[in-house]
Amino acid sequence: MRGQEHEWTDLMRSANAGDTAAYHRLLSAITPVLRAAARRGLLRAGQSPDQSEDIVQDTLLAVHLKRHTWDAKAPFAPWLFTIARNKLIDALRRRGRRVFLDIDDFTDVLPGEEAPEVTNGVDIEAHLKTLPQRQRDVLQSISVDGLSITETAKKFEMKEGAVRVALHRGLSTLAARARKDLI
Repeated sequence: MRGQEHEWTDLMRSANAGDTAAYHRLLSAITPVLRAAARRGLLRAGQSPDQSEDIVQDTLLAVHLKRHTWDAKAPFAPWLFTIARNKLIDALRRRGRRVFLDIDDFTDVLPGEEAPEVTNGVDIEAHLKTLPQRQRDVLQSISVDGLSITETAKKFEMKEGAVRVALHRGLSTLAARARKDLI
């Protein structure tokens, strides 16, 4: 590895001096090393290595754009691996710490939903009667009779937007009353 570091340093010095062949040799030499480092970093972070090529390309692009900032008196490898490490960190941050688990593995331990409380038709009618006529008609049509917003708008000769507003206000009023009754 020491010989490789010296070779990379010499190639980068030549590349910065204008030798395009040296620059191409440098990029060809560091690419497989960057690829392996990116794959290892992703696996260590518990991530799939499928993103390693993106990290390699980001690193190569950063090397190209920032090569003028490299100190020719310093070794090249530490500078390169700092960029590679930062690109790996950026990729992990973008990806986030997402862990995907199959829900079927947990069906035995997940609590089931409680059955909703059944309300009979008399209770619904009593609650609807407390609403203003327009809201009551819209809620009855959509929630009880099962008509769509468009059908309800035609039935009551209203605009669809007005039906949505009446529906929202009626549901909000009923929800507020239900919360108050629970407290």
